[in-house]
Amino acid sequence: MAARKSHVAIVGGGIMGGDIAVVFAAGGWNVHVMSPSQKTRDALPARIEAGLKKLKASPDAARGLKDYAKLEDLPWRDVDIAVEAAVEDLPLKQRLFGELEALARPEIPLTSNTSNFPIGEIGRALKRRARVAGLHFFMPAHLVPLVEVVSAEFTDPKVAEGLVALMKALDKAPVWVKKDVPGFVGNRLQHAMLREALYLIQDGIVSPEGVDTAVRYGFGFRFIACGPILQKEMSGWDTNALVGTALYPHLYATPEFPAAVKDMVKQGRLGMKTKRGFWEWTDDSIAKEKARIERCLQAGMEILKSD
Repeated sequence: MAARKSHVAIVGGGIMGGDIAVVFAAGGWNVHVMSPSQKTRDALPARIEAGLKKLKASPDAARGLKDYAKLEDLPWRDVDIAVEAAVEDLPLKQRLFGELEALARPEIPLTSNTSNFPIGEIGRALKRRARVAGLHFFMPAHLVPLVEVVSAEFTDPKVAEGLVALMKALDKAPVWVKKDVPGFVGNRLQHAMLREALYLIQDGIVSPEGVDTAVRYGFGFRFIACGPILQKEMSGWDTNALVGTALYPHLYATPEFPAAVKDMVKQGRLGMKTKRGFWEWTDDSIAKEKARIERCLQAGMEILKSD
């Protein structure tokens, strides 16, 4: 799909949609972004330019960017793939996919960047469901290499295989999720750890700072070199079977989200977006922290590229 000058339609130009646009633009694609928000559309050129700079891509890549207020205004005869990146609202996504099916050529993939809803639910009412798949990027989408290609029961395996090949051509690290399970793979792994971390904090076992230190400078430090399966291949499954057998009964396995964090949400302590969460934030500290994280991500990306 990426061997020629191709066209992508991105539905939604917010944080995720804008960063996904950077990925395709850096890969030499013509990028067509639809957003009903004039403010969002006005901000796109600067966002794309900044994203391309972070990827060290040519600024000329932004020349293929066009924005639209309505889906029907896109050049659908030229579009090779559609990526839905709207807000996490299932009825909205279902409606958008109905419109995409009516507008797009019948052979092109229709994909969703959802992190929350089953792909099978998003595409269940379509007539040509075999071309529907998940294409889940991780924030910030232009810097984090992982993309999950998610198959619903009705997804044609050839469509999924084509999406995997496309993501590789765009310098991403795709994982084919072959069953449409809630949370796919990345979020299931991430929230398994997060549940344990939040209950450890709630029960007074460790501070929020302690959790972040344990992850960043402990097992998380190893993850850029090898994932958990390879790491345990190195340490030995006999040892890990003994440790897991003793430890697993003591891990938090409740289906409830921790009450302490629910209380934080009720109090409006949402993190950086309200400048209060576990910590207090200012505009200056938020800007500095985001810049530091981006520097670390860019450095990590360079390490992975050289691997």
